[in-house]
Amino acid sequence: MDLKLESVSTSLLSKINSPSDLRKLSVDQLPQLCSEIREFLISHLSQNPGHFASSMGAVDLIVALHYVYNTPDDRLVWDVGHQAYAHKILTGRKEAFAHQRTLNGISGFPNPLESEADTFMAGHAGNSISAALGMAIADKSTPGHEKRKTVAVIGDASISGGLAFEGLNNASNHPNNLLIVLNDNDMSIDSNVGALHSYLSDLTTSAGYNRIRNKMAGFFRRKGILTDQRKRAIIRFNNSIKSLVSKKQNIFEGLNIRYFGPIDGHDVVKLVKVFREIKDMEGPRLLHVCTVKGKGYKTAEENPAAWHAPGKFNPETGEKLGKSDVPQPPLWQEVFGETLVELAKKDYKVVGITAGMLSGTSLCNLNDVMPDRAFDVGISEGHAVTFAGGLAAGGKKPFVAIYSSFLQRAYDNIIHDVAIQGLPVTFCIDRAGIVGEDGVTHHGLFDLPYLNCIPGMKIASPADEETMRNLMFTSLSLKSPLAIRYPRGKATKIDWKSPMHEIEIGKGRKIVENNNSRIAVLTLGPSLHDAVKASEILSDSGIATDVFDMIWMKPIDEEILLSVVKNYKAVVTIEDGALEGGFGSVVLNHFKALGSDIPVKSLGVPDRWIAQGTVNELKHICGYDIDNIVSSVKEIHSNLLKQ
Repeated sequence: MDLKLESVSTSLLSKINSPSDLRKLSVDQLPQLCSEIREFLISHLSQNPGHFASSMGAVDLIVALHYVYNTPDDRLVWDVGHQAYAHKILTGRKEAFAHQRTLNGISGFPNPLESEADTFMAGHAGNSISAALGMAIADKSTPGHEKRKTVAVIGDASISGGLAFEGLNNASNHPNNLLIVLNDNDMSIDSNVGALHSYLSDLTTSAGYNRIRNKMAGFFRRKGILTDQRKRAIIRFNNSIKSLVSKKQNIFEGLNIRYFGPIDGHDVVKLVKVFREIKDMEGPRLLHVCTVKGKGYKTAEENPAAWHAPGKFNPETGEKLGKSDVPQPPLWQEVFGETLVELAKKDYKVVGITAGMLSGTSLCNLNDVMPDRAFDVGISEGHAVTFAGGLAAGGKKPFVAIYSSFLQRAYDNIIHDVAIQGLPVTFCIDRAGIVGEDGVTHHGLFDLPYLNCIPGMKIASPADEETMRNLMFTSLSLKSPLAIRYPRGKATKIDWKSPMHEIEIGKGRKIVENNNSRIAVLTLGPSLHDAVKASEILSDSGIATDVFDMIWMKPIDEEILLSVVKNYKAVVTIEDGALEGGFGSVVLNHFKALGSDIPVKSLGVPDRWIAQGTVNELKHICGYDIDNIVSSVKEIHSNLLKQ
């Protein structure tokens, strides 16, 4: 049933500005509050887009956690912030929520620099258990904090990642009282809502049951019968019995972690009861709650993937806004996805891999037509890269499509499992550069520096669809790894499906040539288009610049660099990435190697963390949009006139 905007009063939510205000409510008022929060989310996110389905699904869970736990002294550690909007609303950011994910507004993800209620950075999946375990163990040895509670909230997709498993494994090896809440929004709870299952769930989480259980454990421990080793065996046996009766297996039985659930994650009253009963238990434990993405908004419930981050929409009808009937250039990811299908049809060795982003990278195109050659390995970037290395060692031509900021998590795998062996894996690095509203945790700024120092790695960045396709085609003949980076958003041309051909490794091209130009502008990737526009503006002011599309950062076109040293008096480099160790640094180092002291002005992202905002806003702040290119060249031109 759709939540109608006019159907729910916001009388409760209007009075809540902190978790302490929430705890003044009675338990039977909480369902109404959850409805009001969902109304609030629908109203705001329909106009100021964000992560919709996950946050709608976690409302009841978040209300129950803040109601039972003494937050912010007790700590909630979120795994990715997609689900945490209700948390922000309840922790003093209700008024600021209208400006979330905007320049100078609040972040779309939990961020400790924003609020004490945000206990740990939560932009990438899989880190909550490890971080929360560290906090829980720290509290046990900190005077005055021994009774402090720590809860990690992790989703069913995130818990499949390697780091989450490492945290789970470690949780049973050190004394701690960590509670892990598994927010499972991909499993039906219907099969578990039987009388016997409900009875067992109520029994094992009840305070009376656990008091008796602990007294018996204490008695047997004093008698020397119960040792730590025997306790772990009993927990495994206990979990096995619960799995047998509930007809649901869980991996936690072998990790000595007490398991409870699954329970309905949308029954806020039941959640409060369960949290109260397991809150003071000792030792690591896991509560499995089942939720529905998009809960409270029927259209999102029926198609949660499309409503992960839907953009602006009509809250009454669910119609997505902002679509144009005018033909538009493709998204960069679509260029990758459709080109990969073409290559796969030409070469049976071509396969595609992504890490939980089948539609986000457009690998879904290959999956639709050749599902046996498209692999979504889940939120496991390290595995994706090593898996690709294995495929390459087996004679395949793997294309690994991962967002730039997520590929950071697979750095050792890139070096050890691909580069050292010189395996022909093509890394298609999506969302490279400034990504906009997702902010500091998602900007793809560091791939150029962290890949450039790897021996044997080739690095290219196309400025247009044709070059992108040709780079992908060229990679088929390579016998070493190649990284192709491209940004989020639209490419450049409506009619873009040109025939593919191999291009020369390490060769750039001159795009703009003017008579008597003394300033060379060297670009990498789509920054070329801003440079060309800036050159046109400068030309109207009587300042001539020549613009080069370098295409390759490694190997870089040394012939162009030598020509620049001989024929120009100053250089501007432009890149959509970190300046420290980036494209500009590479250019400058090559000039020094040539014995040239030609002045170089490098434009890109400075050495500081960049928050959220639109791409254009952030490029302007960082100093490499069209206006900044024009002003930088004018300053250089003025200095040359003085010489």
